[in-house]
Amino acid sequence: MIDFGSGRFAPSPTGDLHVGNLRTALASWLDCRSRGAPWLVRFEDLDQAVATVEAGERQLQQLAALGMEPDVQPLWQSRQPDRYTSPIDSLVASGRTYPCYCSRREIREAIAAAVNAPNGPESGLYPGTCAALGSSERARRAQFRPPALRFRSDQPAVDFHDDNFGAQSFMVDDFVIRRNDGVPAYNLVVVVDDNAAAVGSVVRADDLLSSTARQILVGEALGYPVPRYAHVPLVVNADGVRLSKRDRSITLDDLAADGVSAGEVLERLAVSMGVAAVGERPSAADLVDRWGSVHVTGWRNTWPLVAT
Repeated sequence: MIDFGSGRFAPSPTGDLHVGNLRTALASWLDCRSRGAPWLVRFEDLDQAVATVEAGERQLQQLAALGMEPDVQPLWQSRQPDRYTSPIDSLVASGRTYPCYCSRREIREAIAAAVNAPNGPESGLYPGTCAALGSSERARRAQFRPPALRFRSDQPAVDFHDDNFGAQSFMVDDFVIRRNDGVPAYNLVVVVDDNAAAVGSVVRADDLLSSTARQILVGEALGYPVPRYAHVPLVVNADGVRLSKRDRSITLDDLAADGVSAGEVLERLAVSMGVAAVGERPSAADLVDRWGSVHVTGWRNTWPLVAT
């Protein structure tokens, strides 16, 4: 376990950051600043159909508006695709993968059949349909569709500690590490990128808590050290649903149009995290000495976070 190392914020550059994204970034930034560790921004832009350089540049401007700037040049995943080739080859050579020819429809049907079978799993995990295919069957299926590449989990559950949520245990199926179009998948690239950047502290939103189990398995199979994890709550709307573009006034531009400055947004975020008082109007730098460590007990998570 790494106890000290760089941290990172890893958005997908597909649009403006909203207040929930910005609060997660602030938690990561404060964690690094309080430990004297470098803070990185990594753009997860392997899906070129939706990611743009322009969106990433705007996101950097939005972070800077709140006083957060990365300590090194931002990393764009799409600019170093060869980084993932060797780790994938290593997993293939060690027998930790297999090709999967299933379509999404076939996967849904296989999961439903497994869940409904006597003594079947209670949750919708991929049941390993392609795990034991012979070479002739693989050749036959390859005529119809290129395969994805799945990681053999080889264990029913993964246990780990999260600094906010404590002891965790998640069932892990055989998950995809390379899509059938050849693009490396999230649970592979995030592990490789974190290791390459010596990331020892991962502070991110709690919708990724269950993904941690898969990433730990990949990292261990590649011989990487396991980072420290601390997941923080999402900001939600009045219905308790995570914020989306359908919610009004959740980006800095939206709020500026309503007369809410970037300083006021930072105040709301800081108050919701318990590191500032209403009306105080701190800078991001003012919050560093108040941070200590990542804890989320008592956080306010419903936007606008404080009374307006």
